[in-house]
Amino acid sequence: MDNGSAWRAPGLIETLVQRLRYLHYSLRTEQAYVYWVRGFVRWSGMRHPREMGVVEVQAYLSMLANERRVSASTHRQALSALLFLYREVLDADMPWMQELGRPVPTKRLPVVLTHGEVQAVLSRMSGVSALLGQLLYGTGMRLLEGVRLRVKDVDFVRQIIIVRDGKGGKDRVVMLPRSLEQALRHQLDSARQYWLSDRSHERGGVYLPHALAAKYVRAAQSWTWFWVFPSTVITTDPRDEEFKRRHHVHEKRLQRDLKKAVDASGIAKPATVHTLRHSFATHLLQAGTDIRTVQQLLGHADVSTTMIYTHVLKSAAAGTASPLDGLMSGALTGAVGGPGFASSMPVSTWPPARGDRDDSDRFHEAGHDDDEGRADDDAGDPPREVREPWSSYHVTPSSTAAATSAF
Repeated sequence: MDNGSAWRAPGLIETLVQRLRYLHYSLRTEQAYVYWVRGFVRWSGMRHPREMGVVEVQAYLSMLANERRVSASTHRQALSALLFLYREVLDADMPWMQELGRPVPTKRLPVVLTHGEVQAVLSRMSGVSALLGQLLYGTGMRLLEGVRLRVKDVDFVRQIIIVRDGKGGKDRVVMLPRSLEQALRHQLDSARQYWLSDRSHERGGVYLPHALAAKYVRAAQSWTWFWVFPSTVITTDPRDEEFKRRHHVHEKRLQRDLKKAVDASGIAKPATVHTLRHSFATHLLQAGTDIRTVQQLLGHADVSTTMIYTHVLKSAAAGTASPLDGLMSGALTGAVGGPGFASSMPVSTWPPARGDRDDSDRFHEAGHDDDEGRADDDAGDPPREVREPWSSYHVTPSSTAAATSAF
């Protein structure tokens, strides 16, 4: 049997795509699963997945981990794609599938920018990218949620934005920053010009999810469903290459412009567009916002996901001074040498020089001897106890500490 005959036979990828769409998986998930299934078949020498089993699947996943060194999340995505292929497409739910282990993703603290860093980055952006960046930071929306925003979901009267079909297919409501109201109105005026041009040229309307275009025939051409951030060009529909329409602005535009702004700002952090969302949540908690409110604004199903931002705040040891700061500022009351001792002397000269009698005497008074054992003056006295400088460390109350003290 020709190794490539099964691959050339129609039906595998087409059936995979049809099943994904039947179960209402997102376009991104569809593209990812098709990518991994194709990679698996090509890696196996163009063998059909029915001819392979646990040995080949484990070998492929081992190759990804050991040779390509993919991350744990990428590894899990590849495994999910293969499990979907065997269970949903090939209808082969075999016992060995339960034995395939899933790598545990590493839990890391998110990258968060300070208020000044956010301002520095956004000030170096212009045009649509600047407005989008400000909107994502001001509302906590994800990148795709921002670029897919529809005209009907911006409510200037109630000062809210409705996020439709977010992660997990959920809707939620976020605030509309008052400082962006005028800029958003100008953006809608610009978007309306594209909409009028499309109507005058009788172009196809915008994409509508879940067959709404069939249910509401004229909705795709209406201003209500038009994009707030439309693309400047007409492109083909990724789900139907024979159909051309105007899509929203491409997400890579904002990603590229933000990276340039971060580099120009000189910020030594791996900041991305999603960092604006992390900064939004962290800054709200710093301001004392209730964590349940932050959870709703972010659209998290579980508050434990939102708790990661409280860990970001705690990791900075908010309000706690370092013992070195107290030492160098001379705040160690009752410690060696008395107030001002550490601050009046460079670090490189402590303990004091042998010839300096004043400092040397104070050094002996604290109960220490020098290298030569010069403690003759106090030879008959019992050694004095050196007190720990714990009493000089003060915790300053702050809004950050108040926001995290309950968790």
